[in-house]
Amino acid sequence: MGRGYRQFSLEERIEIARLSGEGRSIRQIAAALDRAPSSVARELKRNSGSQVGYAPGYADQQAKARHWIGSRLDRDAVLRDAVLGQLASGWSPEQIAGRSGHGIGTETIYRFIYAQITRHNDYSWRNYLPRAKARRGRRSMQARSPASFIAQRVPLLERPAAASDRQTPGHWEADLMAFSRYGQNILMLHERSSRALIGARLVTKQAVPVGQALGAMLEWLPRPLRQTVTFDNGTEFARHYELNALGIQTFFFDAHAPWQKGGIENAIGRMRRFLPRKTDLATLDDTRFLALIAAYNATPRKCLDWKTPAEAFSDQLLHFERESTSQLSLG
Repeated sequence: MGRGYRQFSLEERIEIARLSGEGRSIRQIAAALDRAPSSVARELKRNSGSQVGYAPGYADQQAKARHWIGSRLDRDAVLRDAVLGQLASGWSPEQIAGRSGHGIGTETIYRFIYAQITRHNDYSWRNYLPRAKARRGRRSMQARSPASFIAQRVPLLERPAAASDRQTPGHWEADLMAFSRYGQNILMLHERSSRALIGARLVTKQAVPVGQALGAMLEWLPRPLRQTVTFDNGTEFARHYELNALGIQTFFFDAHAPWQKGGIENAIGRMRRFLPRKTDLATLDDTRFLALIAAYNATPRKCLDWKTPAEAFSDQLLHFERESTSQLSLG
């Protein structure tokens, strides 16, 4: 291609589609656009879809994806393999850009992945992304129906302000991660300040065993690290008040307000990458399950200044252990 060659504009592609639809020959189209017939022929050949034929928007998208070089990721095979390896292990583009030291931006990684989808018409590339979305944009969210009545239920409005600012440790969110097979669920607890995640597999979602599992998951923690738990409105959390014996206050999110529990929703969404809904938990042994939780807690987070949840939570534990030791020595 000579130096004087210029790409077709979207307006030119619209004209090509119109003239082609009228049955005009390649030479007639080229004359109307003041372009070389070979350029028009190449455009129609390279940027037509097998299903849609030559559509201006599709052609423009294909051309841009083909000629975008993706900064260093297309040119540097070693860097590309390193980034793809981190994506495959559960890191998000933002985490890679923030902590890996590769010197590339979040948007560069996203653009590279979406360009591969467009270039190759291969949607498997989306699996490198945390939510496996084939297109940019938000997914719609359907509200869930709350339980009509839960004994001793305290609404979110009454939760202490310290639990809302994410600066004070010891405030948790709880929800079930459900799977397609009947009776298979994972109870997830997400600590709001460190973003640490702990989980337990359940054999039933009845309120009594769920309450017992909650107590077992939290009772080993120092008192300052188990102050409140906020729940979804599912009846599986009906025995929430039993946590009061551990000095834990319990609260409930409002009905039809999933944005109020963004922390636990985000955590479960990240775990879905490795534990999709169709997973049969009977085939997942404890070692693998614990490894997946550990992997989540070992990925750096921008909101933590690129610390990992495990590092942030360990800092909290060490702080309270030192504080307890100091108090004993003073006594």
